Amino acid sequence: MSSVPAKRFGEGPLSRVAAWVYTLLIVELLLLATTVPGLVPLILLERDPSNIPLMALCLLPVGPALSAALFALQHRSSDLTDLRPAVEFWRSYRANFVGVLKLWAPLLVWLAIVAVNLANFEAAGVPIWWAGLMVMVAVVATLAGINALVITSLFSFRARDVARLGLYFLVRTKAVALGNASLLVVAAGVIVLSSEAVLALLGSLLTLALLRNARPMITLIQKEFVA
Repeated sequence: MSSVPAKRFGEGPLSRVAAWVYTLLIVELLLLATTVPGLVPLILLERDPSNIPLMALCLLPVGPALSAALFALQHRSSDLTDLRPAVEFWRSYRANFVGVLKLWAPLLVWLAIVAVNLANFEAAGVPIWWAGLMVMVAVVATLAGINALVITSLFSFRARDVARLGLYFLVRTKAVALGNASLLVVAAGVIVLSSEAVLALLGSLLTLALLRNARPMITLIQKEFVA
């Protein structure tokens, strides 16, 4: 008689795939629901430099929504009978809404300022090296901001500490920064080749990719900064 215990319901490969599909589907629907107030006007806006501030305003809901999606995917249950992605999503959305905006809003403001200046670069009459410097600072700020978004989504630190850790891990975990940069390129490519709507439909998959890419940083934070 075999001593190998029988697998319980939900432990097989098909069940695990079904659990992932269900979780990603629910997270995607919640991402769309929470970003619609900004997504619809963003799609309708003309691609004109004068609309850059409005575009940044439309992107405000993305921060809290992405944060909640990261939390829901990170805390996904491995038990098919105990999947609660919607509960985890809304719990994080309510708890982290203000904290995420404290980081997300200044980042959007800074990126909007850089974009407006670059769009009107010739009229400003500043040296070409200044444009290059602005682009470099914007890239660093964006990558550090992504780190900070992941950190504030999964850990309870003060906003200023989250900002510092975002910059710190930009240097400490260079592979994570490179992976995040690649995800930004993919996102930009999707927008150029299709539209923001298509990117939104891929939201849960991109969030999962972001979470998987940030795993080394998350592990280090758990070891070194969490008691």
